[in-house]
Amino acid sequence: MGRPFILSPSLLSSDFGRLADELAALEEAGLSWVHWDVMDGAFVPNITFGPPVIKALRKRSKLFFDVHLMIEKPERYLAEFVDAGADLVCVHAEATVHLERTVAEIARLGAKPAVALNPATPLDHMLYLIPQLHMTLIMSVNPGFGGQSFIPFTLPKLRQLAALREEANPEMLIQVDGGVTPDNTTTLVKAGADVLVSGSAFFGFPPYRKRHQAFLKAAGRP
Repeated sequence: MGRPFILSPSLLSSDFGRLADELAALEEAGLSWVHWDVMDGAFVPNITFGPPVIKALRKRSKLFFDVHLMIEKPERYLAEFVDAGADLVCVHAEATVHLERTVAEIARLGAKPAVALNPATPLDHMLYLIPQLHMTLIMSVNPGFGGQSFIPFTLPKLRQLAALREEANPEMLIQVDGGVTPDNTTTLVKAGADVLVSGSAFFGFPPYRKRHQAFLKAAGRP
């Protein structure tokens, strides 16, 4: 059996006025995950949503809530996001001083822990934590805005992480976020990605079931 493949559409590119409807449409289209881009206007130059929005939508959806915290000092809000219904909480290595403590706290609270790395952040920042992680997120654009182009040098970084995972924690998922389309999905999956985040390249091409199938086909999962 090969590695899993999961598409986690980013709500950053959805219709914010119809979030409940968008989540229902994703379930109807056969998706199992959804990606929440939480931004604070400080760590990244944009502001999106916080725990109250996630909590309200948690009651309306059975999707796996993949919550990506692009916020400074995320350790301040871990309990709020888990209580709101986050199934996985991903924090940036660049945003917290005591990364291991933060990862351990996510697990203690009952969510799956994950760490994100900005494009220029080396893997050294999280190597020792691989055994503790459910997932590592390789950012393939600089976070903050949707619709950006994939940064090519993140591809060898992805391959390096995939090789390191085999020894330290083969069960750890690798997620890629930024400039992901059906056109580069085959390359990313072959390089080691298990979970792909797509925003504008997903929501901008309805119907969602057909678009999901395009990603699955590119990933070799028809």
